[in-house]
Amino acid sequence: ATMRNRAYLAMGGTSMGIAGSIVDPNFFESYLGMRVESVDMTEFVRRMDRGIFDTSEKKKALAWTQKNCREGKDWNSPKTKRSRAQLDKEWEKSVEMALIARDLMVGNPALAKAGFGEEALGHDAIVAGFQGQRQWTDHFPNGDYLEAILNSSFDWNGRRAPYLVATENDALNGVGMLFGNLLTNTAQIFADVRTYWSPDAVKRVSGAKLSGGASGGFLHLINSGPAALDGAGRQKISGKPAMKPFWEISDAEEKACLEATSWHPSITEYFPGGGWSTRFLTPGSMPCTIHRLNLVRGLGPVLQIAEGQTVELPSKVNKILEERTNPTWPTTWFVPRTGGTGVFRDVYSVMNAWGANHCVLTYGHVGADLISLASLLRIPVYMHNVDSEKV
Repeated sequence: ATMRNRAYLAMGGTSMGIAGSIVDPNFFESYLGMRVESVDMTEFVRRMDRGIFDTSEKKKALAWTQKNCREGKDWNSPKTKRSRAQLDKEWEKSVEMALIARDLMVGNPALAKAGFGEEALGHDAIVAGFQGQRQWTDHFPNGDYLEAILNSSFDWNGRRAPYLVATENDALNGVGMLFGNLLTNTAQIFADVRTYWSPDAVKRVSGAKLSGGASGGFLHLINSGPAALDGAGRQKISGKPAMKPFWEISDAEEKACLEATSWHPSITEYFPGGGWSTRFLTPGSMPCTIHRLNLVRGLGPVLQIAEGQTVELPSKVNKILEERTNPTWPTTWFVPRTGGTGVFRDVYSVMNAWGANHCVLTYGHVGADLISLASLLRIPVYMHNVDSEKV
């Protein structure tokens, strides 16, 4: 009922040929009772150029950002570093983009007062996606700030429910974020299933032999720039790192998530238009579930699920492995629960069977809930490691 008659808002089109970014209206209508709405990314340009946002809220948001969003190291080479004036401009444009994306999703009465009655309505979107790459990000600041802040449980207006926005307009991952959020009321982590690190590979590049939960290998979950700041894992349940519904998050926990996050000038080769990338490291020992919705020709939507936990690496190993990819991006080291047969016989087999290089990470072991939801929606589950007595 929460999804029915709501919208998925595609802000832009297909990103880099990603299959999940080819938004399928038939799937949304037939299985979820939702509609698909879309706006071209030039709508962001129009609203930025003409000031079609709440200008007083922009001042508030920019001041909050300057106070709470800590700048980290600029990893660009001397030839590709951008000037301080340019970086400040990118902060301002990033804040405007976040306001505009939210207004496009849910509307804003302040726009009506400013004479923009149509824009004030929004699209009644319960989830959205932002294309970004490559046409937008080759010329304008990327959507990292937009996505990281909107997907978080707090911003300059305080704590509130996340506005779900899928990176690269991957609508299938966006639906996974929606499922996870509706089941848990928590922020969701959009991540690339970037790398499988075997024990041998870790030893080869770092000289270390790992023990504990990471000893059998692990997955590097890392999005290309943004993730909900809740993923910094500074919220607590019974003294342990967690992600909680926004109404349970304390002032101290919100502050801790912000302090555990650094913002870095985006790598210019990746994002010629600039922007600010989000960096944090998720603590270990957090029970989590990764899941992915895929579309199969002739069959329709199918769901895959892997419960497991996050792990921590020794600081030296962590540094080496992070710098093998992009150190300006948010990292979660994840180990699915294995020991069974088939695709859950080991960590590599889980990654090898994954239907795309994107996943949603939801706090908690919620595989049984996802299976129940999928059954209600007539979506087959073709891969999971949930104990049979819980199904």
